[in-house]
This record gives sequence, structure tokens and C-alpha cells, in this order.
Amino acid sequence: MRRLSRNVFFKVLAVCLFAITTSVSVAETETDYMAILMQGKKIGHAVHTRAVKDGKVTTTDQIAMTLGRGGQAVTITSQETHIETPDGKPLGFEMTLTTSGTEQKTVGTVANGKVTTTRQVMGQPQERTIDWPQGALLNEGLRLLQEKQGLKAGTSYTASVFRPDMMMALPAQVQVGEMKEIDLFGRPLNLTEVITTLSIQGQPITMTGYVDKEFKALKTLVPMMGMQMEMVACDKSFALSDVDSVDFLEKLSIASPVKLMNLHTIESVSYTLKPTTDKKLQLPVSPCQRVEQSETEIIVTVTRLKPAKDIPLPYKGDDPNALDALKPTDYLQADNEKVIDLAKTAVKEAPDTAAAASQIEAFVDGYITQKDLSVGYASAAEVAETRQGDCSEHAVLAAAMCRAVGIPARIVCGVVYADSFLSKQSIFGGHMWVEVYIGDTWVGLDATRSEQGGFGLGHIALARGNGEPTDFFGLVNTLGCFEIEKITLIEKKETPETETETQNGE
Repeated sequence: MRRLSRNVFFKVLAVCLFAITTSVSVAETETDYMAILMQGKKIGHAVHTRAVKDGKVTTTDQIAMTLGRGGQAVTITSQETHIETPDGKPLGFEMTLTTSGTEQKTVGTVANGKVTTTRQVMGQPQERTIDWPQGALLNEGLRLLQEKQGLKAGTSYTASVFRPDMMMALPAQVQVGEMKEIDLFGRPLNLTEVITTLSIQGQPITMTGYVDKEFKALKTLVPMMGMQMEMVACDKSFALSDVDSVDFLEKLSIASPVKLMNLHTIESVSYTLKPTTDKKLQLPVSPCQRVEQSETEIIVTVTRLKPAKDIPLPYKGDDPNALDALKPTDYLQADNEKVIDLAKTAVKEAPDTAAAASQIEAFVDGYITQKDLSVGYASAAEVAETRQGDCSEHAVLAAAMCRAVGIPARIVCGVVYADSFLSKQSIFGGHMWVEVYIGDTWVGLDATRSEQGGFGLGHIALARGNGEPTDFFGLVNTLGCFEIEKITLIEKKETPETETETQNGE
């Protein structure tokens, strides 16, 4: 295996932390500092400010995080500003995300029941307008709602939280609990527990906050990917102090009970997954992946499929999922001139869709020459220019190129087996690849492994989408939340009878 990427996971993490700071409220014009901790170690800080001027309330949340990825440090800085009226009516917002020197900026305006955003991609503006979700609130509106509801134990209410990065409103359920003594870096305070559950892409994310009488959250806990994230109020000097070294990749790798060998001789592999948290695992199914779930375990069976031959290009069917997987998106710019040119070069005189997809897979593997973990999460158009990245960049470019020549393609995020990585042997680590629709079925492509046969039986899908980082929020409750307890190999047989070999490390 070439790369174990966590690029998209960092953006998921950043979005969740912004959701936390959204709930941080201040009753006065001031600046608050918080330390961000993962598993008890400081990985960054957050700064929340609120100012009232000229009949407008402006709140700004800044986040900086540094995490290790296979010996490399990746720093993410984010700034999000909300502009509202004193009574909480949204007027606009700005947000900037910088990862490894790459900046993405979005500016939004809310007026006449519409929200219009402009996003800069490769120096070119992309504009989008949608209806403002009815009842959706930004920071000041949420602060006013919290003050109105109060902090009496047993109080519960709902809110609609607008997320500019997702261009959608997220339903939130808020439950006020009892007052508890909470430790803030050695300083005990009596604070009220407030539990907020956000529903993101059908996945619940529960945040437990501890607020003072001024409705200010001084500590917030978020279980995420099998780890505990914390934001704790502190002084400026500690918030901005050096961070600890935490290798995100190593913490999310999954031990294999055995070393997997000669998978090319295997027809399919069944993985018995054991949840390690109380969250229910929800895994996608496809022709390549069957999922059976009981109360105590999940059995995932991955099957090797060969794409149908002699399927003409481009796709002209009517399958709604396939048609959706042909459209350009913010990260899969199938209409980008450079992406189109690369796709035409890769496909050349391919005789059918299967051959064209295979040629794109191999082309992308060779085209990306700087294969490293330093890129945060780039779009296909950006990768086409830089020729740099790891598995996520291979995936978005391959998917966009497929779409550009009429092959339905979607992004898959999950884990893949490696004999060794980060000084560990026989592990599964986070990975991204592509599924393409050929004939009447979806089959896998892996542009980081074209010389090793591409997609294989060592791939376990956890989520899929169109390449938008927000498509993969399901990872919050899946990745890092299970162990692989047993692996069963089903060998290729010419006779009707199929023998199985169970490998469990015993």
C-alpha cells in the first residue's frame, strides 16, 4: 500500500469543532480562548470573539490544530465569521480554511430568503445560490435562543444550525442537565451540563458542554472516531502555547488478526468486526460489499468483481445514482478544462468503458509524481495542476476524469490492508478510492495501487459520496470504533463446493 490518508478526516474534525464553538456563547463583547485536546493531549486552540457595531453583531471563531500523520505534522487553521442583526437575523458569513499552505475561502450573503456564496478554487470564483433554510440560525441567533430557553435542569428544545461549509441546516436537539463540579485544568467550577446532538448526514454527533451562568461553554467533550476530543477554556498564553505531538494515523490504524497473503487467489473475504463503542456502526453495501449485522458483531464480505466488457462509452442509461455520479461537483470538477484534457489523454482509443476506467486508474497513478501526506485535501482541478498528494488526491482526480469522459464515478472512504505501515505489521489504515458504474454494477478502482491490481479484497468501505468532505461524516462514528476480530478467506474453486479458511490469529 502506498498511502494511508487522513486528509478528509481533518476537515471532518474541523467542522465538528466549529459546531462546538457555535455553541460557545458570550453575553458581552470580549474574546475567549480555549485549548483543544485529543486523548488528553493539546493539539491546538480556539479563539471566540463577539463585537457589536453599527447595528450588526459580528462573531468570529478561529481554530488552529496540528496533528501528526506518519511522521509529518499537518496544521489546519480555520476562521469563520458570522454577521447578524442584534435580534439574530442572519446577514452573511465568511470562512477560510488553510491546510499545509493551501487556502480555501468562502464568502456568503443572506438576503431576501436566499443565501449566495462565492468560493475561490484555483483563483477562480464559484458562485452558488440556495434558499435559506427556514428557521436556520447562525451564532448570535443560537446565543439568543439559548438565553431564552435558560438553564433549568430538564429543559429540552430543538434548533436549526446553519453550517456555511455544508450549505445546509443541521437539526440539533438540546437537553439541559444538572449542575456538576467540573475541573478546568485544576480549577474546579460548578457548571451546568448541556448535551447537544447534531444530526449530520444521518449521523448523530453528541457534544457535552458545561456552561456557566452567562451561558458560556467552558468545557465541551466530543467522542469522535473512538477518541475523546475536548475544548477547555483557558488563558491566552496557554491556548497559544506549543502543542503536543499526536500521530493521528497511528491512533486510527486497525490491527489485523493475521497477515493476509495471496489475496489474488481468493474469491472473497469475510471480516468480522467488533464495535468498541456504543455507537451503532452503519456501513455501506454494494455489489462488492455485503454487510450482515447482529447485536454484537458485523460481518463484512468483500467480493472481487470483474467489470463487464464491451460496454460503450459514454454512459447513456437512466440509473439515477449513475446519472448523479456524472455531474461536476466542487471537488470533482469534471467540467474543468485541465481535467478534461487529462481524461482524453488517458482514455485515448479505449475499446470500452472497462478499458477506459482501467487506463484512467493507471494514468493517475503515474501522473501524480509527488506522493506524500503534506497536502490537506485538494480538489481534482488542484491536483491536475500540482500533481501532488496521497490517496485522496488520487481518488478525486480519477473520479473527476472518469466523469469527464462519461463514466459514472463516486468516491469511497474506508480502510485498506497493508503488510506494514508506521512501524506496525499487518494493519488496516484509512484510505480513499473510487467506484465506477460499468454495465449494471459498481466496481472498484484504486489509482494508488494500479500496479498491484487496483481495488482488492483488502478494501473495506465505510462511506461514499461525491468527494465533498462533508459526505464522510459517517466516519465519525465508524473509523476507530471497531476491531477486526476474525478474517475468513473464501478461495477460488472450480467445483461447486467452496472451502473456507478462517484466520483469527489463534
